[in-house]
Amino acid sequence: MGQLQSKISFHTTKYRADGSVGQAGPAGASQQHSPAHTDAVTSVAALQPDLCVSGGRDKSVAVSSWRSGAALRRFTGHEREVTKVTSALDSSRVFSASRDKTVMMWELHGTSGPSQHFPGHDLVVTGLAVSPDASQLCTGSRDNTVCKWDTETGECLGRAAISRNLVTHLCWVPGEPYVIQTSEDKTIRVWDSRELQVAHTFPAKQHIQTCCDVSQDGRYCLSSSSGCAGHGAEATLWDLRQTRGQVCEYKGHFQTTTSCVFLPRGPTLAPSIATSSSDSTVKVWDQGTAGRG
Repeated sequence: MGQLQSKISFHTTKYRADGSVGQAGPAGASQQHSPAHTDAVTSVAALQPDLCVSGGRDKSVAVSSWRSGAALRRFTGHEREVTKVTSALDSSRVFSASRDKTVMMWELHGTSGPSQHFPGHDLVVTGLAVSPDASQLCTGSRDNTVCKWDTETGECLGRAAISRNLVTHLCWVPGEPYVIQTSEDKTIRVWDSRELQVAHTFPAKQHIQTCCDVSQDGRYCLSSSSGCAGHGAEATLWDLRQTRGQVCEYKGHFQTTTSCVFLPRGPTLAPSIATSSSDSTVKVWDQGTAGRG
């Protein structure tokens, strides 16, 4: 079976580390910069319109500029690999989770040390979601629990445990008190953060759910699935407002779909999503038709 190839041709310039210009390549000129981490990068998230935050196996958290590619701040304090990073957009607070079972909060314009600790999980922390105003934080772990925290005081405001609920990812619904969670038990749960109770559970999929994301209008959520040899590995679009059911699936990856995200919508662009996979590909899909771009 032949390889899938894009019908769209692109043209750009490659930039080598020494500053010389190479031959034409895919669109969007790329430029190399000094690495922000000394080991593999495990997580990345938007921080502000021109900044991103990343976490790595080197136990550090780095803040970098989208525009220049330069690392602006580096935070250290975790004892083991950083598993997740996040921040409320337009916030100066950064949150990181780690295999050391803790979550830390960092101030973008503060000292290099953490401004708050959130200990309490018994195993690696694998889910992290901050409320839009950055006042509350939800965390999830392989210990089958989801916790809610006050970011100012570090106080645990609630803790809920569900058997076999090995959390893989968390994301907050914009403008709502709800948090979406994926799990190794193949389900996607909607948590009401006010009482930290499950408000809705979508029908279980056939494979482990690895990641989730919510559209900016809060109407839809995405989840991605594990898979192998073309079985599973799809992303699924779910309705959060009306039927709360499955809308469509995005199939085409041959190995586990590791991440999924709604792409920013431009005035002349149809809603799109992107997925990444262990098959070494990233695919962009038309949200409504599930067609690849």
